[in-house]
Order: sequence, then C-alpha cells, then structure tokens
Amino acid sequence: MNKRSLLQSTLVLALAAGLSTGALAQDKVLKVGVTAGPHAKIFEQVKKVAAKDGLKIQIVEFSDYVQPNAALAAGDLDANGYQHQPYLDAQVKDRGYKLVSVGTTVNFPIGLYSKKVKNLNELANGARFGIPNDPTNGGRVLLVLQAKGLIKLKDGAGLKATPLDVVSNPKKLKFVELDAAQLARSLDDLDAAAINTNFAISAGLNPKTDSIAQEDANSPYANLIVVREADKGKPWVAQLLKAYQSPEIRQFIQTEFKGSVLPVF
Repeated sequence: MNKRSLLQSTLVLALAAGLSTGALAQDKVLKVGVTAGPHAKIFEQVKKVAAKDGLKIQIVEFSDYVQPNAALAAGDLDANGYQHQPYLDAQVKDRGYKLVSVGTTVNFPIGLYSKKVKNLNELANGARFGIPNDPTNGGRVLLVLQAKGLIKLKDGAGLKATPLDVVSNPKKLKFVELDAAQLARSLDDLDAAAINTNFAISAGLNPKTDSIAQEDANSPYANLIVVREADKGKPWVAQLLKAYQSPEIRQFIQTEFKGSVLPVF
C-alpha cells in the first residue's frame, strides 16, 4: 500500500470512528431520578414526549428525598426532578453539591391529614402532630400551621423555622419529626400530620378530599429539574426541559391530578 492509499484509509477510519462516537452520544440514555408517585407518573409521560425528539430517558425511582441529590452529585444520574428551591439550597449549602436548577415543573400544596379529627379546630390539647424532619419541609409545615392560626413563630424564622422557633402554641401541640416518606405510614399513630402530596398520593390519600387543610397554592415551593453545574449548558438539558414544559404534559397533570398537583410552567 503506497503512502497516499495509507493516508486515505486512515482518514476513512477516523471518519467512521467519529460518526460512531456521534451516534453513541445521541443514543445515550438519560438517567433521571424521581420520587415514587406523581413525579414518577409525570416523568413517564415526559419520557414519551422526549422520545419524539430522539431523547431517551430512563426513570430511576427513590423512596426518600436525600438519595436523588447524592446520586446526581456522584454522577449516577444525569438529572433529577422532585425537589423545590429551598430544599435544593439547603442541600447545596450543607453538602457542597454542585447542583443547579434549570427550570420549574409542578407545585404540590402540602396537605394536613388526620384519621381522628375532621378539622384543625378539633385537635385536642397536646395532640401529636407529625412534620417532616428535613429543615425546609419542616419549616414549610410550621408556616402553614401559623397561617391556620394554630401556632406563632418568632419574627424572622422564615422558611427554615423549627419547633424551637414556636413562641405561641395554645393547643400545646407536640411535634413529632419524621422522615417525610414515613409520615403517611405513621398517620395511625399520630393525631394529625403534614404529608407531602407526592407521598400522600402514593399512600392512597386524595389531597382534595382527604386533607383537613391545605397550604396556599401560591407558595415558594415550585419543584425543579436539577442537573450538575457542569451540564447545565448541554443540549440535552434544553431538550429535557422542553419535553417537560410541553402542552402535552400540562394537560396530563391537569387531567390526572385534578388540582392536587399544579403545573408551574
């Protein structure tokens, strides 16, 4: 083989390798972490919409709020979609994760539930009230209870309020702090509990008919699609967000959840 033929063969092989690499890049399956329940249901539909644009998604379900960020930061996921901004901010601050939001998805007005009373005014003095044990969701519930007139928080407590910030508690509620995923299962042992809507629905509770009170829908707790900082400018991120924030997904959310989950895009 002469030098010219050798050079041509080398160029052909290099081109073939480049095409192969490009095809593999396009065929990459995105791993997206979600919590079981509504987030998983919605992403099953997002997966179908994204496939029309050639974006392949693998949905990875988790049973708690901690692991999806740990898995994303470790590179085991490409994105996750289950948390609101206050929770993400707390995780970034506490754990040093290089994670960022790239867009909003849905809002789940948190519900208060009880198998013992029909409304908050019926709670007895000293009632055991379950709240999530993570700082942002725990504070979120305390703000709801304050808005409903059951407690008063010290000035400036804000989104990160804890039971230690309660300065007035006429009913002497006893706050039982549990993992958010455990609250629905613990409802029989409590007088009432605040349960995140995704976990409530997974437990067979209907936020519209089973809750004894709900958070105002105009809250700062819109959920997000989150990626690693290094990936936020990649084309697949825009594709993923486009698929989620599509008319098809908006319609699915409104039809499937009938107001208990609200699209915020």
